[in-house]
Amino acid sequence: MDNTSESSKPVADKYNVPAAEILANEAQQLPIAEATPIYEQLLTLFPTAAKFWKQYVEAHMSVNNDDAIKQIFSRCLLICLQIPLWRCYIRFIRKANEKKGVEGQEETRKAFDFMLNYVGADIASGPVWMEYISFLKSLPALNPQEESHRMTAVRKAYQKAIVTPTHHIEQLWKEYENFENSVSRQLAKGLISEYQPKYTSARAVYRERKKYVDEIDWNMLAVPPTGSAKEEGQWMAWKRLLAFEKGNPQRIDTASSNKRIIFTYEQCLMYLYHYPDVWHDYATWHAKSGSIDAAIKVFQRSLKALPDSEMLRYAYAELEESRGAIQAAKKIYESLLGDGVSTTALAHIQFIRFLRRTEGVEAARKYFLDARKSQNCTYHVYIAYAMMTFCLDKDPKMAHNVFEAGLKRFMHDPVYILEYADFLTRLNDDQNIRALFERALSSLPPDESVEVWKKFTQFEQTYGDLASMLKVEQRRKEALSGTGEDGTSALESSLQDVVSRYSFMELWPCSSKDLDHLAREEWLSKNINKKVEKSLLPNGTSLLDKVSTGTTNISAMSTKVVYPDTSKMVIYDPTVNPGGGTNAFDEILRATPPALIAFLSNLPAVEGPTPNVDVVLSICLQSDLPIAQSGKIGTPARLPTGPAPSTSEISGSSKSHPMPSASSFKPTGRRQHGKRRELDRQEDDDTTTVQSQPLPQDAFRIRQFQKARASSTSQTGSVSYGSAFSGDLSGSTG
Repeated sequence: MDNTSESSKPVADKYNVPAAEILANEAQQLPIAEATPIYEQLLTLFPTAAKFWKQYVEAHMSVNNDDAIKQIFSRCLLICLQIPLWRCYIRFIRKANEKKGVEGQEETRKAFDFMLNYVGADIASGPVWMEYISFLKSLPALNPQEESHRMTAVRKAYQKAIVTPTHHIEQLWKEYENFENSVSRQLAKGLISEYQPKYTSARAVYRERKKYVDEIDWNMLAVPPTGSAKEEGQWMAWKRLLAFEKGNPQRIDTASSNKRIIFTYEQCLMYLYHYPDVWHDYATWHAKSGSIDAAIKVFQRSLKALPDSEMLRYAYAELEESRGAIQAAKKIYESLLGDGVSTTALAHIQFIRFLRRTEGVEAARKYFLDARKSQNCTYHVYIAYAMMTFCLDKDPKMAHNVFEAGLKRFMHDPVYILEYADFLTRLNDDQNIRALFERALSSLPPDESVEVWKKFTQFEQTYGDLASMLKVEQRRKEALSGTGEDGTSALESSLQDVVSRYSFMELWPCSSKDLDHLAREEWLSKNINKKVEKSLLPNGTSLLDKVSTGTTNISAMSTKVVYPDTSKMVIYDPTVNPGGGTNAFDEILRATPPALIAFLSNLPAVEGPTPNVDVVLSICLQSDLPIAQSGKIGTPARLPTGPAPSTSEISGSSKSHPMPSASSFKPTGRRQHGKRRELDRQEDDDTTTVQSQPLPQDAFRIRQFQKARASSTSQTGSVSYGSAFSGDLSGSTG
């Protein structure tokens, strides 16, 4: 077996979970000397993988390497709060102390207490509580005093277990009842009644918690977030469980509730180890709870887990600064600066602001003078320091000098020019603003000066007169005419120029429909010499989301629009069945029962208006329809004989078969015989019931009539065979 190629898989893809699983399985088959490097490599990548730690320690336990076992447990127990790993630990402790007598029993008891202190709140900790109670019951008692101590220890263990929401809480409660009754029935009654409400509350919380716990994948390995649906689902599941625990559903004391929340966060970090938001939430929760020291420890652990996370470093520095630990916060900022070679502009800016807050103006100025010499110093550093001196130090002269110093270095950067212009606008220094625009536009290439010209135009519309406004707009058109495909038309004045000059914020001198129309016309004018199909002409609403100041560069927008391939489009034909499938009527007929198809086929062909459904139902309910035989009394005279046609014959017939109207049911001679038979049947009845009354022609009254029939049937003991609406066979025996 070539272990070299397999062991190099995590190196090529650090967090390749399938490769890690294969390596772990292979390591189980190897001698401990060969498996140790593989386990160490896996646990370096997955330090919270409890199953890898368990395999690793069991490999050493199989060869009785106690020193290595203790070292492994000291590395993993407190960061992997998982029941199987901790039960492995207690097995090792019990085995190591089984022959040490009373001293060994005391060490084992301390180990149980240590384990339950960390994982006793786990929903799967029921077997651990049972094992602990069994261990306490097995302790020897040489005298009544020791027996009393043992019974007290067992009782305390039971009372803790039955108020912990676990999978085995009901079994533990039954065992506790038996235990108390075996000790003293008189004492048991009071203790059981005291702990019954607590047990009931814990059991209810267990059922609620189980819903959240069942959503979590306990075999998942901690990997950096990739955005997969499974990872996002697990993140949401943990967030829901944390929110549930923070709500203190069991209404226990604050200390116990906080302990349970800490346990849940620690378990969450086993699987979301590379999620900075989880670390931040954990530390923030500690800080809000008043445990600043615990929050600091969480941040320190987070930086070991995610050393490249600037977000966590800034959050950590903010916490230290908020509690007055300035030097500790300064060290964190200095760690962000690094060696100065790879320092980011943001690190420079945030450190300057920190120095200004904590050490004053001179310290910030001194560092800025050093930072401006760095190769990584961008225009952002100049802008940030200049605005800080202007807004915080109230020193516009210094800010102006900083902007001027940066202008020598960033003259060809339009963003810096615009920020400098905004600063001068705040000073209301219109002369220097015009000078700045002239200097910048003389050095910037046309394709990079679009935003600067736009800003210059806006400035003149606010600060200039009509002549300067028109002059700058004309210069802008001349400068930018070469950047588009419409050199001549760009120099011409348009109505859109008037719109841009006389608009203010979201207020326009025309309607949105007019804006769309102007944008469409401008696009057409730019493409007037091109052969454009009508289907490619854009809709005005899609071209003009927001009219910018000055002439909208529609030609630039049109080059970015991706039009559909019209060569493959098919002209719509309503007579053609798309996809070659069957029509809806054929599908309905295929699902129709044969008996109903036969009934439909016997309906007469009627051409005319659609009948009233309520009238048809009313007539059908009053008619004597044949049940078994056709051609007898009550059968319509014009029913055709012969077999029922097939589905295709019905759907393909030339004449439709709508429901007949009331006029098609005119009585015939045979119909008179049917009425006479009905009259004879009514004469035989002692009384006239509601069922003998004719049905109304209104749908609502028909439903009321059916209810009256049902009540009448139940009173007289007659049998009702259902209505035409329900089709159910119902009977009443009296």
